[in-house]
Amino acid sequence: MAPYGSDDSTTPDETDDLRAGRRRAARYVVPVAVVGVAAATIGLVPALADSGDPDLPKISAQQLIEKIAASDVEQLSGTVKITTDLGLPDFGGLENSLTGAGGGSGSGDGSSADPTSKLTELATGTHTLRVAADGEDKQKLSLLENAAEYSLIHNGKDVWGYDSGTNEVFHGTADDSDGKGKNDKGEEVPATPKDLTEDALKAVDDTTSVTVEGTAHVAGRDAYRLVIKPKDSGSTVGQVTVAVDAKTGLPLKFTLTPASGGAAVVDAGFTQISYAKPAASTFDFTPPKGAKVTEEDAAAAPERHSGDSGRSGGFSGDEGFAPGGPDGLDVIGEGWTSIATFDTGGEGIPSGSEAGGAFGGFLDSLGDKASGKFGEGTVFKTRLINALITDDGKVYVGAVTKDALVKAANEAK
Repeated sequence: MAPYGSDDSTTPDETDDLRAGRRRAARYVVPVAVVGVAAATIGLVPALADSGDPDLPKISAQQLIEKIAASDVEQLSGTVKITTDLGLPDFGGLENSLTGAGGGSGSGDGSSADPTSKLTELATGTHTLRVAADGEDKQKLSLLENAAEYSLIHNGKDVWGYDSGTNEVFHGTADDSDGKGKNDKGEEVPATPKDLTEDALKAVDDTTSVTVEGTAHVAGRDAYRLVIKPKDSGSTVGQVTVAVDAKTGLPLKFTLTPASGGAAVVDAGFTQISYAKPAASTFDFTPPKGAKVTEEDAAAAPERHSGDSGRSGGFSGDEGFAPGGPDGLDVIGEGWTSIATFDTGGEGIPSGSEAGGAFGGFLDSLGDKASGKFGEGTVFKTRLINALITDDGKVYVGAVTKDALVKAANEAK
């Protein structure tokens, strides 16, 4: 580490000022969505071994956050890696038995090129990506696989997904207001390391410690290390560490470590980056001959093949890529220990013995029984997100411990 650190922390008033300057940042969402969607939409990744921490001018946490907020990088290209370890059990092929898909597009109307499902592969393991951007209207992400490549391309109003392994194409339309894809509530999906960092910074309040702890050398760039830690107990988040480009203010690496210790839940950052303008051809895409092309509204439109005349189906810019959340969603508490809760109106989740078979074993591997004033239920756990589902169908979920979920359920009675 560089021979200095900073104990400067932001105050609530300073944080309010910073929020006003981050108008283009995506809305804060629960950490599981940050990990799943943000990591899935862009090149975040663990950098290669540092070649020595640079000696940079001292900077406070407040100044570094302002530098991130003021960063105006719009053109870049690079190679990235992402390692995600939520601590999920081995599905053992169960996911295929549940969905009926054995690879490719499987059965049904889905497409292997649909980013909604394709990019969920980034939720576990280590992956290599290539990324490029030229302003808000042109971005490209390519997921490199063993014998194939998946590309997601945004060029103007068009959004294309292409799976070379199955020769399938997915086509949608970007939101009319700013050219970026949005979810069903009109919220921007985090799409860069900067977006992910700004989401994390939105949790900064008087329950959060924000400091600068030395420097790093990431993807050939000198960077400061910004460390964000919850002050209150009960959160499963240990800390978030962001390597920030000392010149441009662009976050280059994002690491989220759990309070339980061990490997990072998300370790992501550029391994190579260039701020030169990418060639215009980088964002060009024409469906290959014979490719199956699925429009975004696949359920209402028949498939077509490249070369067919006209367009089938359609895509409303308000639909986006993400499914809507449950009705009646409430949030208990604030900041890092907030818990989302809703009522399914059902009878909870069956036990493993009740479900039987492979699915029953899967449920038992995920869940711990819990009881209290609320009655009884099951806590489903990962290294970051835990969820309590009571036997009467109420759900409590957050980046908090099992004890915090039980306490919230008891207090709700």
